[in-house]
Amino acid sequence: MSFGFLGIQMGFALQNANASRILQIFGADVHELSWFWIVAPLTGLIIQPIIGYYSDRTWTKLGRRRPYFLVGALLASVGLVLMPNADMFTAFLPSLWVGAGMLMIMDASFNVAMEPFRALVADILPSDQRTLGFSIQTVLIGVGAVVGSWLPYVLTNWFGVLNDAKPGEVPLNLLLSFVIGAAVLVISILITVFSTKEYTPEEMAQFSVDEDEVVEEESSLLDIFTDFKKMPLTMKQLSFVQFFSWFGLFGLWVFATPAIAHHIYGLGLDDHGKAYQNAGDWVGILFGVYNAVSAVFAFFLPAIAKKIGRKKTHAISLVIGGLGLISIYFMPNEDWLILSMIGVGIAWASILAMPYAILAGSIPAKKMGVYMGIFNFFIVLPQIVNALIGGPIVKYVYGGNPIYALIISGVSFLIAAILVSRVKDVDDVITDN
Repeated sequence: MSFGFLGIQMGFALQNANASRILQIFGADVHELSWFWIVAPLTGLIIQPIIGYYSDRTWTKLGRRRPYFLVGALLASVGLVLMPNADMFTAFLPSLWVGAGMLMIMDASFNVAMEPFRALVADILPSDQRTLGFSIQTVLIGVGAVVGSWLPYVLTNWFGVLNDAKPGEVPLNLLLSFVIGAAVLVISILITVFSTKEYTPEEMAQFSVDEDEVVEEESSLLDIFTDFKKMPLTMKQLSFVQFFSWFGLFGLWVFATPAIAHHIYGLGLDDHGKAYQNAGDWVGILFGVYNAVSAVFAFFLPAIAKKIGRKKTHAISLVIGGLGLISIYFMPNEDWLILSMIGVGIAWASILAMPYAILAGSIPAKKMGVYMGIFNFFIVLPQIVNALIGGPIVKYVYGGNPIYALIISGVSFLIAAILVSRVKDVDDVITDN
C-alpha cells in the first residue's frame, strides 16, 4: 500500500539535500535561497485541498486515490530530470530561473502524490491500526530518503563519478542521482498502483455509521472553505504544532548546506568549488542519517505510543530533534554532526506519523481526503513564512551566517513540543501492559 512512498521520498530527499546547492551553482546568493523555495509551498497551499476534495469524489478503474499519486509521481520525475539540467535552457531563460521553476514543479508534484497516500492509509485501515500504518509508511519514507540523500556521495566515493564541474554547471554525480531518483519514483508508484485494492464508494458507505459523516451529493469545490471553518478541534490544535514543526524543517532544508559549509568546513559564503561540493555531499550523508534513524525509530513508535500515548511520544520526539538542531552550532567537526542528525531523525519519524494518527480519528471517513488536504495548509504556511523572512533575517540579523537559521529551527521544534500538550487525541489508547 505504501511502497510508492519509497520512491516519492527518494526524490524528495534529493530535492531537499541538493536544491539549494544547485541553485547556488546557478548563481543564487545564500540569502536568496528561501525566496526560490517559496513557490513550492505556495503551490501546495492551493493544490492540496483541491486534490483532497476531488480524490474524495473520484472513482476510476484505478480507484479513488491512486490516479492522483500516479500523475503526481510522473510530473515529479520530469522535474527531477530537468532541474539539474536547467543550463540546457539558457537560450530561453537564465538557468537559475529554470532551476527554480523545476523546483516548483517537483515540490508541487510531490504534494499531489503525498497526501492521497495519507488518505489511502486512513481509508483502508481501522483506527487501531492507523498508528502502525503511518509508522510503516514512515519506514518506507526513511528507506527512500536514505538512498536519495546518500546517492551523490556514493556515486562519487564508491564509483568514482566526478563531483566537481565548471563554474555554473552541475556535477555529474548530481545529474545521475536525479535521473536515478526519477526512475525509482515511477517504478515504485506503479508497484503501489497495480498491487493495492481500494474500497469502492459503496463499501465505504457501509463503514459510515455516523450521520455526521454523510456527505451531501450536491456539493462544490467551494465547500472546502466551509470544511475549513468546520475543522475538528483536534485539527485546529494540531495546526499550531505543525506550524512550528515545519517552520523548523524548512530552515534545515534550505540552509543546511551553506550553514555547514561555512560554520563547520570554514568556507566562504561565495566558495562553490571542490570543497563546497564535498561539504554538499556530506550534507547528503547527514540527511540520510536522520532519515535512516527515522526509519528505525518508526518501528518503535506504535509500541511507545501505546505505552505513553501519542501526544507524549510526539512531544518527547520533538524535544530531542530540537536539541539535535541546536547542537550543530557546538559540534567540533563534520563527523560529530551525525550525533545531531540522530536527534533530528527521531523528531522526523514522529512528525511523519503521529500528527496523522492523531488527526485521522477526529475527521469523518468520507471527508478524509479533503481534510488531509486542508491539514497540508499547516505544513505549507510555515514554509511560506520562513521563505519570506528567512533570507532577510540571515542577511540583516545574522550577518549573512546561516548557522543561526538552524538554531532557530531547533527552537521552533521545542515550541512545537510544548504545544502538543494542548491537543485532544480523541481515540488514543494507552495500555500499561
